[in-house]
Amino acid sequence: MQDRATAVLTALLVDDEDLARDELAYLLKDFPDIEIAGAAGNGLEAVDLIQQLEPDLVFLDVQMPGLDGLGVVRRLREKGVDPPHFIFATAFDQYAVEAFRLEAMDYLLKPIERDRLAETLERARRALLERIKPVPPQPARALSPRSKLLVRKDSRNVIVDAQELIYATIDNGQITLVTAQVEGISNYKTLEDLQADLDRDLFWRVHRSYLVNINRIREVVPWFKSSFQLRMDDKKGAEIPVSRVQTKRLRELLKL
Repeated sequence: MQDRATAVLTALLVDDEDLARDELAYLLKDFPDIEIAGAAGNGLEAVDLIQQLEPDLVFLDVQMPGLDGLGVVRRLREKGVDPPHFIFATAFDQYAVEAFRLEAMDYLLKPIERDRLAETLERARRALLERIKPVPPQPARALSPRSKLLVRKDSRNVIVDAQELIYATIDNGQITLVTAQVEGISNYKTLEDLQADLDRDLFWRVHRSYLVNINRIREVVPWFKSSFQLRMDDKKGAEIPVSRVQTKRLRELLKL
C-alpha cells in the first residue's frame, strides 16, 4: 500500500457562476485534507489570487468573461509564475485537448460526480507527495557567492554590492532589483539563477515571485488566513507576501 500525503492541500475555486462554486465547495467538504483558500469569479481575478495565495490546486472553469480558463494558464506562464496544479471543471468537453496540452492535472465535466472528484484528488495527493520528497544533497558550489550585481536603470548600468540588494521580484519574465539607492532591471532570467549566485544564508525565496535579503526585513505584518507579509527596508516600504510553504520557516526564523 502506498503512503498517502498527509499535508493539507489548498484549493482556489474559479467560476463565474456562484452556484457552480457553491456546489464544488459542498463536494470538497467530504475531503478534510482539502482547504478552500479562496474563490474567484473571473480569470483576471484568478490570476491575482493565484499569485497572492499560491494554492496547490486551482479548479478552473473554461468559459468566463474577460479572461477564460485557458487564458489564465497562459497569462501565468507569460508572467513567469510557477503554476499550481490546474483542474478544469466545465460543461464543455471540446477544450480538453488544449487543457491537457497546457499540462492540466485533470478535466472534469459538470455536473461533477463525487467518485470522479475523489480520483482527481488522489492524483493531486500523489503529485504533492512526489513534490515534497527530500531532495538529494547537491555538491557544494565551487564558486563563492557573487559580490556585485548589475542593475539597468534607464540608460545606465549601475554596479551594486550584492549585500545591498533589499529584494528582487519577477513579473512578466523580467526581474527587478531594489536597493536603498537604485531600482532597476537585472540581466538574470529567473529568480532561481539569481539566488544560486547569492549567499543562500542571506537571501531567501519567500514567494514564487520574490527573493528577499533577510537583514533588510523591517516588519512582519499578519495577513490573510494566518499568513504574513514582510515590510522591507526600502524607500517605499514594500510589502512582500510570504507563501504558505515558507510561513513555517518564517515562524522558526523569527520565533513567531
